[in-house]
Amino acid sequence: MDSIKVPCNSIVRIWTGETPLEKADEYEKFLAERAIPDYRSVSGNLGVVIMRRDLDNRSRFTILTFWESLEAIKSFAGEDYEKAKYYPEDKEYLLDFPEHVEHYKITACSQS
Repeated sequence: MDSIKVPCNSIVRIWTGETPLEKADEYEKFLAERAIPDYRSVSGNLGVVIMRRDLDNRSRFTILTFWESLEAIKSFAGEDYEKAKYYPEDKEYLLDFPEHVEHYKITACSQS
C-alpha cells in the first residue's frame, strides 16, 4: 500500500457511511477500484485514506481525502462542496446517504 505525505496546511474532507456487514468486502473493493482513482484524477488531490470498522451487523467506512485548496475540492464536489458526492453503485451497498461531509484545515502535523 502507498503511503502519503500531506502538507500541514492542506484540507481534509471526511465522509462516513455504513454498509451491511455482508456487503462490506465488496464495497471495499468498489472503493479501491472506482472511488480512489476518481479522487486521484482531480488536480489538487493529495491522497486518499479509506478506513473500515466492522460492527455487529454493519461496517462503517470513513474516507479521508486530502486537498491542497478549497478550489481543488470544488473541482471534485462542485460549488456546494459540503454536500456528499455519491456514485450510482452506492445504492447497492449503503444503508443511508449522509447529506454532508466535514472539512478540516490541517494546522499542525508531524510525519516521518
